[in-house]
Amino acid sequence: MTVDALTDVAGLRVGHAARTEEGALTGTTVVLAPEGGAVAAVDVRGGGPGTKETDALDPRNVVERVEAIVLTGGSAYGLDAASGVMAWLEEQGRGVRVGPDPAHVVPVVPAACVFDLGRGGDFRIRPDAATGRAAVEAAAASGPGAPVAEGCVGAGTGSVAGVLKGGVGTASVVLASGVTVAALVVVNAAGSVLNPETGVLYGELFQGGRARYPEPAVREAARVRLAEAEARHRVPPLNTTLAVVGTDADLTKAQAQKLAGTAHDGIARAVRPVHLLHDGDTVFALATSARGAADGTPALNDVLAAGADMVTRAIVRAVRAATPVSGPGGAWPSYRELYG
Repeated sequence: MTVDALTDVAGLRVGHAARTEEGALTGTTVVLAPEGGAVAAVDVRGGGPGTKETDALDPRNVVERVEAIVLTGGSAYGLDAASGVMAWLEEQGRGVRVGPDPAHVVPVVPAACVFDLGRGGDFRIRPDAATGRAAVEAAAASGPGAPVAEGCVGAGTGSVAGVLKGGVGTASVVLASGVTVAALVVVNAAGSVLNPETGVLYGELFQGGRARYPEPAVREAARVRLAEAEARHRVPPLNTTLAVVGTDADLTKAQAQKLAGTAHDGIARAVRPVHLLHDGDTVFALATSARGAADGTPALNDVLAAGADMVTRAIVRAVRAATPVSGPGGAWPSYRELYG
């Protein structure tokens, strides 16, 4: 049975954690690989990324597999969440072996952040090592193939999409070959996810013609609300869309990097504009290799195409799952609130 989530890739687990004190609106999401890790790669397209350990994922470099990926709020401050994940992995003896003792490991924990500083009212509250540890512990405690919470959770807690509330979304597909491809996305885009004239999410136009067009009166009321929200939030568009694309195909590190790169097309279909100077758009790819190699170019192309499609679907699901937020740091309506 599948749950239409990243966890449909056997062995991948997802955990969320959020800061909950007054003035907080931020959190962290961890994707935990099977023990022994997964082949990992990354592609960064935004002009203002905040990342950690991404150089290690270059196919020319020595690290082949990683045990976890961290997506976090808090801008560059929030990258401290990876330290909590690293400490937890060390305790489990999971990481790159660097000595004769099995405990001599260095967990390589790639991470990327979104800008959500001050959205809860207190600029100083960001994810920290404790937040990262809570998220990885939640991932480890989840069962195989567990459903993944979407919307305003984890790294999506304080995310916004234009002037709409953003969040976390996920999606998966099983290809004719039996290979599973899935994605998890944190939508915190400087660009817009919808056409304000029609009320349709851009990403829905790439989902088999299933887009639903709201009634004219609903669209007009939403346009008024969106204009009011835009007037309230005259701040620099320091935003980012992050994704993890996973598959059980046996990919090389170079092939995984290609998967991360083509998955950016999924963002471009659902967010306009993308990859700006103030975006940090980053996509990670994880291949667990459980099903064997994606033999031949056609089979690999199917995986690449599916990765982009799942990112688009996950973005739509994130925006539809988000709930409105109003507080001392600002007010952001949700798509569901405006359009039903």
